[in-house]
Amino acid sequence: MENKKPKIILTGDRPTGKLHVGHYVGSLKRRVELQNSGEFDKIFIMIADAQALTDNADNPAKIRDNIMEVALDYLSVGLDPAKSNIFIQSHVAELTELTFYYMNLVTVSRLQRNPTVKAEIQMRNFETSIPMGFFNYPISQAADITAFKATTVPVGEDQLPMLEQTKEIVHKFNAVYGETLVDPEILLPSNKACLRFPGIDGKATMSKSLGNCIYLSESEADVKKKSCPCLQIRIISVSKIRESWKEIPYLLIWMRSAMKDILQSTYLNMQIWMS
Repeated sequence: MENKKPKIILTGDRPTGKLHVGHYVGSLKRRVELQNSGEFDKIFIMIADAQALTDNADNPAKIRDNIMEVALDYLSVGLDPAKSNIFIQSHVAELTELTFYYMNLVTVSRLQRNPTVKAEIQMRNFETSIPMGFFNYPISQAADITAFKATTVPVGEDQLPMLEQTKEIVHKFNAVYGETLVDPEILLPSNKACLRFPGIDGKATMSKSLGNCIYLSESEADVKKKSCPCLQIRIISVSKIRESWKEIPYLLIWMRSAMKDILQSTYLNMQIWMS
């Protein structure tokens, strides 16, 4: 009997700030649906703190503090640690090692042609001084995806070039070293309206950097000030759920490995002080 390949999801967020409605509409709601669908054998949700440092190296406290905020937002929208494996990127040192080896399979010119990289560099005014870690983000992302043998990666429209580059790395690695890495499928939002969720100022995209967000953690009063009536019920309820988690002195998040031969232990245990 042929062994059935396990269906595995990898997804996540950079902890550069609290998550907002755009995150909920664009990815979080879908993640909860996928988590509860029963279609996937494993789901890994990464808090990408190491990647977030590539353009916040001068303020590591910002990243460290927002790990907890992102974890709370995950729980408040319905992501369940009993069903989804929530982990912190920097706790898996092997991802950095794998990124180093993948760098040998990608040229500088190919990274420069990546539309998402080009847009992000322009948005951050990095044209004359690009941090190398930030420039290598597509390679780091490929390491994250392939290390956990992800078969499916849910992404927004803006991340398509990044996933296409991951697939290129997979194909080149397998061509040189034999069939080893899993070629992931790209899963776009089923609702086209989710591809580009507008900010409260009417701009094309809700973004922390543009200051046009409604955060999931905002109070009921702040939500009412910012949002139209059709959004208020959903966000207020999320805010209240999030507050209830703060009553727990410690939040225990289990970080589980997909590959025992990559990680030194099957489970990594982290306690986040919530007070």
